[in-house]
Amino acid sequence: MLTLNTKLEHAAVIDGELILPYALREKSRQRAVLASGEEVAVFTLRGTVMRDGDLLQGSEPDGTLRVVRVVAAAEETYRVACTTPQALLRCAFHLGNRHTQAQVGQDAEGGFLRIRRDPVLQDMLTGLGARVTPENAPFEPESGAYGGGHHGHDGQDGGHGGHLLAPVPLRQKIHRPSDPT
Repeated sequence: MLTLNTKLEHAAVIDGELILPYALREKSRQRAVLASGEEVAVFTLRGTVMRDGDLLQGSEPDGTLRVVRVVAAAEETYRVACTTPQALLRCAFHLGNRHTQAQVGQDAEGGFLRIRRDPVLQDMLTGLGARVTPENAPFEPESGAYGGGHHGHDGQDGGHGGHLLAPVPLRQKIHRPSDPT
């Protein structure tokens, strides 16, 4: 089984895609399935979030190296928009006050927030004057003020511009997407 545990900055060849919703891109130990149907193991440091477009390198049992691109799966979200930046900032404040993960975005229609679907939050935001639109979209929430991410250290990249995300344990229970969360 391919074991993915090294993040790369770039790769000449991409061997597959790992399409995951945000909740699974936060998991540090799991079995997952590539778009091709191949099962893989993913090992990252606790607290690491795989982002859309990240490149993960792993090795087969025979030592063959392969690279997989992470793709953020479309999931059930709300797009939150307001008529003024001040109104959108007010919504962001109230979401943050409830420790709600939110994506901050800008598109042709203007600034917006994206959150996971939650009818209670939908009612609150509508009450604040926001337009709350259900959508299926990739969810990439902000990492937070203290979530700067993990960076490699000198000597860990093996000369390939990557860094080891986590050592692969010899025996480890791996979360399967079908397991209850």
